[in-house]
Amino acid sequence: MRGFELVHPGSLAEAIALLDTDDDRVRPFSGGTALMLMMKTGVFRPSRLVHLGRIGAAHAAIAAGPNGGLRIGAMATLTAVEHSADVIRVAPVIAGAMKRLANVRVRNVACVGGNLAHGDPHMDLPPVLAALGGRVAIAGPQGTREVAVEHLFSGYYETVLGRGELITEVELPSQRGWTSAYLKCTTRSADDWPALGVAVSLRRAGGVIAEARLVVSAATEKLTRLAGAEAALVGAAADGTAFARAADAAVAEVELVEDARGSADYKAQLLRVHLKRALAQAVNDGAVS
Repeated sequence: MRGFELVHPGSLAEAIALLDTDDDRVRPFSGGTALMLMMKTGVFRPSRLVHLGRIGAAHAAIAAGPNGGLRIGAMATLTAVEHSADVIRVAPVIAGAMKRLANVRVRNVACVGGNLAHGDPHMDLPPVLAALGGRVAIAGPQGTREVAVEHLFSGYYETVLGRGELITEVELPSQRGWTSAYLKCTTRSADDWPALGVAVSLRRAGGVIAEARLVVSAATEKLTRLAGAEAALVGAAADGTAFARAADAAVAEVELVEDARGSADYKAQLLRVHLKRALAQAVNDGAVS
């Protein structure tokens, strides 16, 4: 491993200044669970690592908002999210998804911001947050901005984060009236990267589905919102017929990728089956993952 500079900024502004460079070998890190693997295998050779540990406490809070929503600091560990009473109360589907995300050793050090910024389409947290209508707060050299989680990812391991920008917080709207579920399929061990992840959130009114947010990941190049499948649900009764119609629409609209975890045709069948199951789960037992 080649030598590199390791710096420990004492403030968010200092961290942004250290990252504001044309050198693409400069990276921030907190838990470093993905970055360390990339360095060990030689996929990434940094010139400078900006460790965010000294500013972690200021950006790790998890709290329910006055409007019934939820705010999760980017430096909150996945374990903290999993066991947060506010998360369990406002969005229990998140806590449920955490229990099968990697393993407890990873969850103890991996942070929410890094999980999102890494841009890995196999991650469990991004599709769940997207289905819940989540947004990320971003700070950078030009100031602050917000981006919907579903729009954060621009390609395979790519995000819309610009030079020097850091995710500082995730904000979720109130989930009152919505029920959610997340299902994934792993073709190897239970804590392996999934071949498919699907997250759903439904709002029902007057005996029919009034709104739907459906998101697929892992089987696609990037996290993808299933607009066609959502349209097939809106106005329909929450039953098997509507779920089957939505599953067919999902398979028709999304481009699935072939990799070591299965062919595109195989993943199409996974999507068809697991989307129907996730929708039924969201209806039958609410937000229990």
